[in-house]
Amino acid sequence: MTSASAVPSPPPEPLSQIERVVDTFVAPSKAFTDLRRSANWLVPLLLLIVFTEALVFVANRKVGFEKMTENGLALQPKQAAKLDQLSPEDRAKQMQTVVKFTAVASYGSPVFVVVFLLIIAAVLLATFNFGMGAELTFNQSIAVVMYASLPGIIKALLAMLALAVGSGEGFILQNPLASNLSGFVDPSSHLLYSIATQVDLFMIWTLVLAGIGFACLTKVKRGTCMAVVFGWWAAWVLGISAIGAAFS
Repeated sequence: MTSASAVPSPPPEPLSQIERVVDTFVAPSKAFTDLRRSANWLVPLLLLIVFTEALVFVANRKVGFEKMTENGLALQPKQAAKLDQLSPEDRAKQMQTVVKFTAVASYGSPVFVVVFLLIIAAVLLATFNFGMGAELTFNQSIAVVMYASLPGIIKALLAMLALAVGSGEGFILQNPLASNLSGFVDPSSHLLYSIATQVDLFMIWTLVLAGIGFACLTKVKRGTCMAVVFGWWAAWVLGISAIGAAFS
């Protein structure tokens, strides 16, 4: 008697970019594995831009850039002290300049976000390809980073909802939602406060997704991919927090 030949399982159905966006939240391994077939990342990029701009628009209508600037200065006593040393007229002029800069930087923030994500993708590409012998393409690395960043749109939606039902009295765009540890830290402890703002539920979600994504596209173990992603994040948080604390 001869055993029947095993019937090979059919290849998975290709996903559209919209389906990949949905699966990033409900079936991330499926979404990231599909990047082997096509690493197009236009849809998540557009979603990140649209929701970032929407949050800035809603925050301006509800709170205003002047109030958000004052809230931000409250966390930077050195800068606030310099302004307070000016005469009332000079302080008002200086504040107008700062408010205008805040408005331009806020509406232009998607540009900085995209550039930052491209840099992150390049760093992770180099780490996996040169450090671990992976064979990722830059486009695949960008795609993983873009799709992994999608929890940011949920955070933006919740921040807009909080603005709609609340007063927005202490709102700042750099920390729009109480989804991190900053509420448990005194803002005057600048280094610790800065680190606490980065220990954010949605950031951790993003990092986990990135670890899954790189594991799906490489032969590197998932735990190792997680260690790489979280390691670079920790280095970034410590570095940027130390620099921010020095000038606060």
